[in-house]
Amino acid sequence: MRLRPPRHRVHRRAVAWWSARALLWTAVPTAALAAAALLIEPWRPWLWPAAAAAGALGAAYVLVMPVWRYRVHRWETTEDAVYTAAGWLWQEWRVAPMSRIQSVDTTRGPLQRLFGLSTVTVTTASAAGAVGIAGLGRERAEALADLLTATTQATPGDAT
Repeated sequence: MRLRPPRHRVHRRAVAWWSARALLWTAVPTAALAAAALLIEPWRPWLWPAAAAAGALGAAYVLVMPVWRYRVHRWETTEDAVYTAAGWLWQEWRVAPMSRIQSVDTTRGPLQRLFGLSTVTVTTASAAGAVGIAGLGRERAEALADLLTATTQATPGDAT
């Protein structure tokens, strides 16, 4: 088994999901700085530029990060392993042998449900932790979890 690029992309709606998450994470600090600039008289001279800088950096993050992540995020399963590639600034490729898989979980947060997406988490006997495949369509995530569960049950080994 060797490290290689996985074949499948996550769902295209993952771009919108990542964009919405990024917008929420950047809008709150920007709005807080702008509100403070409006309400706190002595600190106005430096709060307005701070709010503008936070807004500009946040806008760049919202526009660039989701598209970049979509280009990087990949996943694939074979009879022997689960392959993933994830990240955007810090990119990570992982291989989880089927014989090392301990559990398979599917999660859907409120924002993911809004976009019809799910995350499949494959917990392994690895110091690096679980392997996550975020941004899958709900149906595909459920099918993948079922497939991985059946495959790991049929794979010899004790997952340690």
